[in-house]
Amino acid sequence: MNQEYNASQIEVLEGLDPVRKRPGMYIGGTDSTALHHMVAEILDNSMDEAVAGHADKIWFVKHEDGSVSIRDNGRGIPVDMHPKFKKPALEVIMTTLHSGGKFTDKAYNTSGGLHGVGLSVVNALSKKVIVDVCRDGQLYSQEFAYGKATTGLLEKGPIKNRKGTNVRFYPDDTIFETVEFISKKLYKQVRAKAYLYGGITIAWKDEAAPEISDGNSAPREAVFHYEHGLKDCLIEDLKGKIALTDLPFAGKANFPGKQGNVEWAISWTLNGEVKMASYCNIVPTPQGGTHETGFRSALTKSIRQFAEMKGYKKSSSITADDILSSGYGILSAFIPQPQFQGQTKDKLTSTQATKLVENAVKDNFDHFLVENVESAQALLDYVIERSEERLKRRKENEVKRKTATQRRSRLPGKLSDCSNNSNINTEIFLVEGDSAGGSAKQARDRKTQAILPLKGKILNVANATKEKLMQNQEIKDMMQALGCGVGKDFNIDNLRYEKVIIMTDADVDGSHIATLLMTFFFEQMPELVLNGRVYLALSPLYKLSTNEKTIYAKDDIEKDELLKTEFKGKKNVDISRFKGLGEMPAAQLKATTMDQKQRKLLQFNVPSVAESSNLVKKLMGKKPEERLKFIKEFASSDSVSLDL
Repeated sequence: MNQEYNASQIEVLEGLDPVRKRPGMYIGGTDSTALHHMVAEILDNSMDEAVAGHADKIWFVKHEDGSVSIRDNGRGIPVDMHPKFKKPALEVIMTTLHSGGKFTDKAYNTSGGLHGVGLSVVNALSKKVIVDVCRDGQLYSQEFAYGKATTGLLEKGPIKNRKGTNVRFYPDDTIFETVEFISKKLYKQVRAKAYLYGGITIAWKDEAAPEISDGNSAPREAVFHYEHGLKDCLIEDLKGKIALTDLPFAGKANFPGKQGNVEWAISWTLNGEVKMASYCNIVPTPQGGTHETGFRSALTKSIRQFAEMKGYKKSSSITADDILSSGYGILSAFIPQPQFQGQTKDKLTSTQATKLVENAVKDNFDHFLVENVESAQALLDYVIERSEERLKRRKENEVKRKTATQRRSRLPGKLSDCSNNSNINTEIFLVEGDSAGGSAKQARDRKTQAILPLKGKILNVANATKEKLMQNQEIKDMMQALGCGVGKDFNIDNLRYEKVIIMTDADVDGSHIATLLMTFFFEQMPELVLNGRVYLALSPLYKLSTNEKTIYAKDDIEKDELLKTEFKGKKNVDISRFKGLGEMPAAQLKATTMDQKQRKLLQFNVPSVAESSNLVKKLMGKKPEERLKFIKEFASSDSVSLDL
């Protein structure tokens, strides 16, 4: 089919028509993400006023009719006549692409809105926009629809004690797949802006939210104010998480000249959670970019130097991923005229940001490591652990073929082994759960102490078949780690450690797990028990402290005794109960349970296998009536004799 192609087929899109025809070019699409990006465009304008020092308050309202309004107490959008277009500046900004005051540094030194399309794009993709401006004691208003002005600039008269701009917009349901704003998503956006610029106050209101929050949605009203910016936000986010270091690494530094500044806050958790949120000029950069590269480089160089200073010979092998594998942090940079990848600004590409951020952060991190000895050492031990685990995995991957014998002798992957080649003065801790295992790895002496986390309760071997025994993964891991075999194949000379220490929580579940482990050793490795190689770590259940001293108690009886003796007559004794070993900071776990000079161990001893087997069968065997009889007989006794 012949179709003529001439000048009449050339279409010229004028005004804001390009935005309505191709919204994806400007806000990344027409889905829910794009809809919420519209909010970010308006909110960023108000934040730019705050960053420039002209505003300190923002009011955000999600209205019942589906619209959103954002008001600030900044200078207000100019309303005087534009010299070129002969229209009020407000109308020019709202209806013309690439118009605004952010193309030079005369109105804004650093800003998030760089392309001059934010307000005009929102206008183009809304069925209605109302803009109120308060300048010089006067209130002005103008309305728009589908990118065009529907009224002239209206002067509403004098107004007292108010300044700034209020934008209320109704998204166009013929453009977007959905025009329903998600309250929790908006709430998160607004909160993020508040901590990115410490000192600003943002009032949040959701008119459609219930009076009393049900916990599943954002609250009806809230006020955000983070005086110390990112640090305050990080501390709030870390509630309920176990931090590796006592202090977060947080700070702010100016770049040389008028090149902006960078602010950061980061901590490391033992929960295994990873978060690295970054921003440039208050714009989120979920894909990172050059500022993140500079931050990672600064941390890596500092840690390597610190490791070398501490005598670690493989410091050059440490990578940024080793350092940030459980890093929980926020990075915010402000630079003039930044370059982003695309209009949605998901990634910063400004090359100068890398060196600016690296230099600013590294100097501060060097000081942090030197001034905070315990936190620095805990972090270094963690990073070295990650680095050596990574190198170990890489070495294993490089070996493409292994014999069956090699596969059988391979150590379990979750074992954090000690570095001593000989088993003299070495010990392996069998730890309850990955969380406690993480704390133990930080608290241990890497030369002599190995950690093997065990998931849940192992099999009760007293009434299990050999086939079932060999299918249990936790038992297989223990056998591989100990290396001495079981049953007829047991050889104590092959035991890889001098001591085997069971370390569980000081509660009922912990006692049950310890009992199952002791049963395993008694049934499958009796010589290990007879030679006094198996121990129980006596971890504390309570921490009692005053301004003068801190003492740990293993149970309620010891706690009450300490209150009567060590803390007699003392008021305001702070009593903390540990929910589990995983909740104890590494320094406390080391001091109370793992340090050979301070800890208490209970040796697992039996007079003979024959004399003790009857008791084991009663307590761990298949007949529950035997256990019940035993409990009734000895429940009131403080101790039980094995001479049965």
